[in-house]
Amino acid sequence: MPLSIITNTFAGNPLNRDSERRGDEVFIAEKLADAESLAVALWNGKPLVEDILGEDGKPTGVQIAYLRADMAQDLAGGSEKLLYLGLWKDIAVFAVDIDTASDPAEGPLQGLGRFEELRGAAATMPQADAGILATAKSMFEWRRRHRWCSACGQKTEVADGGWKRICPACDAEHFPRTDPVAIMLAIHDGKCLLGRQAAWPAGMYSALAGFIEPGETIEEACARELHEEAGLKATAVRYHSSQPWPWPSSLMMGLMADVETADAAPDQTELEAVRWFTKEEAARLIKGEFEDGLFAPPPLAIAHQLIKAWAEG
Repeated sequence: MPLSIITNTFAGNPLNRDSERRGDEVFIAEKLADAESLAVALWNGKPLVEDILGEDGKPTGVQIAYLRADMAQDLAGGSEKLLYLGLWKDIAVFAVDIDTASDPAEGPLQGLGRFEELRGAAATMPQADAGILATAKSMFEWRRRHRWCSACGQKTEVADGGWKRICPACDAEHFPRTDPVAIMLAIHDGKCLLGRQAAWPAGMYSALAGFIEPGETIEEACARELHEEAGLKATAVRYHSSQPWPWPSSLMMGLMADVETADAAPDQTELEAVRWFTKEEAARLIKGEFEDGLFAPPPLAIAHQLIKAWAEG
């Protein structure tokens, strides 16, 4: 049951995470051997997907191409590349991380699906599938970056169904990290502020954003980023929604922020330009109907949803 009427792409993982049994090695082994257990496969961060076919037999989108869990276990070659995602009703769901040079869809997984970039595939994927894959991708990205103990430098070992790493040398325990990001739509006198970075595609404008620092609240991070990037002073901050963002493992905190004046100026470090948009202009921007070739991020991004909520609200 959704806890919010706003569910962004990559949110809404429907699985029971079953965290209390992650450390039960007997249970994990039994579920891996269970003929009903399933697995999702990621190859170098790309999920294995298959087409969703309409009544006319033509593709209407993509969905997870599930494997049998025992097949995933064989592909993994051990627990290091396996992850226990949880339960769909009584069916266990795992993930396997494949990092071979050659495409497994042209080898051991031939005929079972194809690997696609998650960012593109998520646009036509069921909400639940995108949420499951975001969890798996974020976890595997964390593992790749935390193979060595930050306390003593020794190689760590996987534990708790893939949700923890333990150092055999100093017994330090390492858990997944999530990087919180404040992403905000600045509002003043009936207009919203959007900015653009030089590295973005030409013409794209988006909401301002930045990582939340230690000892800082979400609201304080929002105010700091607005001041640093655009020279604006926030007077009120309201929460809108959040979004898991698995590149590599961020949690986007979507905000609406009233600001004191319209005197915005890009810092020329994070942003090369800023621009105010009326509600009518913002509505055309997210529809791709704005003049001069300007456009907003796609619907899968929380920035798009912030702009849309404000423009249509």
